[in-house]
Amino acid sequence: MDSSPPKTITKALPRFSELKPPLSEDIIEALDRSGFEVCTPVQAETIPFLCRHKDVAVDAATGSGKTLAFLLPLVEIIRRSNSYPPKPHQRRYIRWQEPFVSTLRNVNSVLLVGGREVEADMNTLEEEGANLLIGTPGRLSDMMKRMEFLDFRNLEILILDEADRLLDMGFQKQVNYIISRLPKQRRTGLFSATQTQAVADLAKAGLRNPVRVRSGAESKSKTPSGLYCEYLKCEADQKSSQLVHLLIENKNKKLVVFFMTCACVDYWGLVLSKIPTLKSISFFSTHGKMDQNARDNALASFTEASSGVLLCTDVAARGLDIPGIVYIRSLAIKDREVLEKGLKAFVSFVRAYKEHQCSYIFSWKGLEIGKLAMGYGILSFPYISEVKQDRIDIVGFTPVQGITFEDIKFKNKSREKQRQQNLLARKDKLQQEKRGKRKKSSKEAVDDSNKASRKRKLTGRQRQTIQTAQDEEEMNGDYSLLKKLKKGSITEDDFAKLTGAHDYV
Repeated sequence: MDSSPPKTITKALPRFSELKPPLSEDIIEALDRSGFEVCTPVQAETIPFLCRHKDVAVDAATGSGKTLAFLLPLVEIIRRSNSYPPKPHQRRYIRWQEPFVSTLRNVNSVLLVGGREVEADMNTLEEEGANLLIGTPGRLSDMMKRMEFLDFRNLEILILDEADRLLDMGFQKQVNYIISRLPKQRRTGLFSATQTQAVADLAKAGLRNPVRVRSGAESKSKTPSGLYCEYLKCEADQKSSQLVHLLIENKNKKLVVFFMTCACVDYWGLVLSKIPTLKSISFFSTHGKMDQNARDNALASFTEASSGVLLCTDVAARGLDIPGIVYIRSLAIKDREVLEKGLKAFVSFVRAYKEHQCSYIFSWKGLEIGKLAMGYGILSFPYISEVKQDRIDIVGFTPVQGITFEDIKFKNKSREKQRQQNLLARKDKLQQEKRGKRKKSSKEAVDDSNKASRKRKLTGRQRQTIQTAQDEEEMNGDYSLLKKLKKGSITEDDFAKLTGAHDYV
């Protein structure tokens, strides 16, 4: 008797040319030129449903091929349209992400994302029109409100890509508004890596009798089979060394490093490029606070490069630190730009970590904040209200002694000149205030003396309480300015002028 295990019979995945209903010849030729022949499971299931006028709710892991799963039906739907090629102001399609395969004849697409001038986008839509709108929920809903004359009556398909992420990032209101402006008789594709309750509610409200597609339903894992994941557990002040070691060992490859905040990307993008052992590696930085052209250029350069490291943000990524703590600190002592960017990066990381939704993993009380500060090259531990209020221990942090922070200069001569002017202006103001005090009347002097006497009678605890309140007020003011800097409301020079030398306490 044959004791060998039974054979598993699996159904072969179809080629794109074998799908029913069939795709246009132009699309098949474009796929062949791009090296796509056989469908992935999510493509084999999703494409026929969308092409048959069905709404779909797709549960697809990253790397499963879902982009082509909605892009090919989009192109096919527009080609089959009775009014193809469409008129410039007819909206045929809306999506949250830019397509990467194929183009359509006489079809005008417009990208609507942050980091671009709103007026420029409005002028483009008004003068040239668009058939494909590709954008983020925030900018797209804003444009809809500003330009009520936009005609969506003939819109045929809406694609919600990364729906779970859109909702997690707080775009529920904008997505609901966009859907309310669109015709009910449309096709809708909802694509998500995870099926949360918010995604399920959105599917009920925005889709009509959708077909549920679960890519890789035979596996409980959300990780694609072709993606290998591993992790390394180490002390907070050693993560930086491990990162640099990883970069050196893979210097001939392409790597992506995720950081917690935009300020972290700015800081490490500056510091990594200055470490001698990493001089042969090209670094590219991109995050949501950069303008669109800078982001596009960074991504294009990284794509074209044969090797390099892309530094970027992700709401689910933990911050990574850099090696050689002594050398990082020496950079901060020599260049005020490194000093200030390090402070901003560290404070933003700490606050993002504390506020992270996944508190079970991102344990605020368990964060080794002292060692983390060492990894960021911090010279003197800054005042952070959350750390003081929750009595977080800063074990592992050693402040640099014998440093006067006001004396640390910018290597950039123009920035240093502006800083010196700000310092002089501040000293002049203090001198004027002192001269004004000398002109006080004798009665005022007596009053001041009485006040000083009362102040001397305060207990040590009372004086400490007053000082703490003053320090917290100053730090909150600096943090408010930091948020304005991130939003682009003020420039870095404005920030430096307003905060001066009060970065450390």
